[in-house]
Amino acid sequence: MATAGTVTPSKIIIDCDPGLDDALALALACAAPGLEIAGITTVAGNATLERTTVNALRLRAFLGADEVPVVPGSAGALAGHGLARHNSPHGVSGLGAVALPEVCPPPAGGHAADFLAEAVRAHPGEITLLALGPLTNIALAVRAEPRLVEQVRGLVVLGGRHTRRAPVPDFNLAADPEAAAVVFGAGWTVTAIGVDVAGQARAGDAVVAEMRTLGRLGRELLVPCVEFPRRAGGPGGPAVHDACAVACVIDPGVVTTAPAAVTVVTGPGTAPGTGSGDSGGSGGGKSGGGETAAGPAPGTTVTDLRPGRPANAVVATALDADRFWELALSSYRRLAHRLG
Repeated sequence: MATAGTVTPSKIIIDCDPGLDDALALALACAAPGLEIAGITTVAGNATLERTTVNALRLRAFLGADEVPVVPGSAGALAGHGLARHNSPHGVSGLGAVALPEVCPPPAGGHAADFLAEAVRAHPGEITLLALGPLTNIALAVRAEPRLVEQVRGLVVLGGRHTRRAPVPDFNLAADPEAAAVVFGAGWTVTAIGVDVAGQARAGDAVVAEMRTLGRLGRELLVPCVEFPRRAGGPGGPAVHDACAVACVIDPGVVTTAPAAVTVVTGPGTAPGTGSGDSGGSGGGKSGGGETAAGPAPGTTVTDLRPGRPANAVVATALDADRFWELALSSYRRLAHRLG
């Protein structure tokens, strides 16, 4: 294993489903010096597509990023079912109790998948895609333009569990397992920040106290995001998964990574090495989740960390939480000063 030393891009496109975590992530991306957000694309997930798009527009206005195009994408999964959560922990609106200005410019025209393909084609080798929600838009973009995998600078995905087994797959991949399988099997190297590692970035009491000092940014956005009752995270505070993924793009040293072969389960019999003869488990260098009588549930990641195996991903295996919060809070301070 090695400390992540991959790209620190100047241009990113954030594909997201805002979402309280997404709001924290977008704020962090807007605060990062030298990081240019070339676009925000939306997908249904934490709320309906209509709501996630409205949330992205309001966040863009609040964060002073009016020049960034917001392009709506997919309301449904590749297999045809809806993507939006029921009884979302992010509330009906997707942003819990956060109250942002109602008036904001409209979204750009077209579909997110087309925007992604066209933006990357126009800037080959320059754009890193950061996927914080279900992977439907990314999969559609790859299907429409297979050369996308050669033209991006990188792809960072928040999703999966790569260091240990868990009883259920994470939401992002389970919402559209077929899309996740397309993305992980497209022929590029996916940087995968699993929820097992990103979940270690928790907003505890000291972090919330610091957020309270950050003017309207802290008062109107950061603190309401982490204190929404449905996101109670126990004594360590709620996890801020999506912000962790953005931090890894800004400073790859926030996580430790390892090359891995990642397979996404889409149905019975789709995951290699999950039969009765598989030793599995973290001790065998494999991890997954969502085990049922018929095998792993759709959306489960089966991750092979054993050396020498063909790798399609670089997965996060550990988080430096102190380094993460030092980066996040210093960035939020700069943004708070800018917003007043």
